[in-house]
Amino acid sequence: MSEQRPPLPPFTRETATQKVRAAEDGWNTRNPERVALAYTADSYWRNRAEFVQGRDAIAAFLARKWNRELDYRLIKELWAFTDNRIAVRFAYEYHDDSGNWFRAYGNENWAFDANGLMQTRFACINDLPIKESERKFFWDRSGPRPVDHPGLTELGL
Repeated sequence: MSEQRPPLPPFTRETATQKVRAAEDGWNTRNPERVALAYTADSYWRNRAEFVQGRDAIAAFLARKWNRELDYRLIKELWAFTDNRIAVRFAYEYHDDSGNWFRAYGNENWAFDANGLMQTRFACINDLPIKESERKFFWDRSGPRPVDHPGLTELGL
């Protein structure tokens, strides 16, 4: 039996938005093994200047990422979609082990297989140092962004 990760392509605005929110919620768990299950076994990524292929490599990448990016909180927003592709813009906030805060801004392009698993992910990301007082993402770090927490557009980002 094939793995499925609904919603499945071809996407509508509603299902693409659901897919984006599911990805955001998954990444906010900061659970590398769980997040890696949303990707095909041979999924291919470009993340900044790093190239990653396969679930095991994705899980290892995410474990390294979240060991460095502390108190990580992410918001994703649908930018465009068609058939089996989705483009998102996102921002996330984190601090390093010295207490320096950052907001990372970026765009991702995703392609999915027929079962709704992501086959490719291309991410462009830039980090902006911020003061702790400039943070905008506030929710319990152990869970997803609450439904009533503003998104990127509402926050002016």
